[in-house]
Amino acid sequence: MDVHEILAACDHTLLQQTAMWEEIRGLLDDAIKYQTASVCIPPCYVAQAKEYAGDRMRICTVIGFPNGNMTTEAKVFETKDAVAKGADEIDMVINIGRLKAGEYDAVLAEIRAIREACNCRILKVIIETCLLTEEEKIKMCEIVTESGADFIKTSTGFSTGGATFADVELFRKHVGPNVKIKAAGGIATLEDAAQFLELGASRLGTSRVVKLVKAAE
Repeated sequence: MDVHEILAACDHTLLQQTAMWEEIRGLLDDAIKYQTASVCIPPCYVAQAKEYAGDRMRICTVIGFPNGNMTTEAKVFETKDAVAKGADEIDMVINIGRLKAGEYDAVLAEIRAIREACNCRILKVIIETCLLTEEEKIKMCEIVTESGADFIKTSTGFSTGGATFADVELFRKHVGPNVKIKAAGGIATLEDAAQFLELGASRLGTSRVVKLVKAAE
């Protein structure tokens, strides 16, 4: 797979707690140079990033990150605020505890509420696969499909594990045709990135791919 195809699928990501604006600006410069799909950054930098990048790069941010167990009202407010500040894409974390308790209607209702708050922006639903059973992953494929969200996403990258090939294959079997797949967390090589795409992912959440391409240059 051509490296430009891989880069075009990457959400070039920096979400560490210590991230400073200078680093976010550098992330944007690299994303624009290498033509990634977007940058994925903390909500506090969305307005600055949008002003700096304009239409040169899509701005993605995270909602309910990384644990997902905020109230729905808080997540909806966070989403509306991000959209108002210029976010083009929203990656939200589900309430994992409610999923494990079998409160499927509540999980679905929250995703739908955030989808409405997105105001037609792309919505990706992070289900944190490393904390779920296979049955729970399949159930989330069904819920995300029903919700009308655009993507199901494997991981935050802040828990006990990241994306796996097996999870992307499982998603591909169980999501509806309206749902795309984002693999995120622990994508360490260009070969791994290419394999995730070949297995059915449309987006990759990673900070390493651009770094690998720069190092190779």
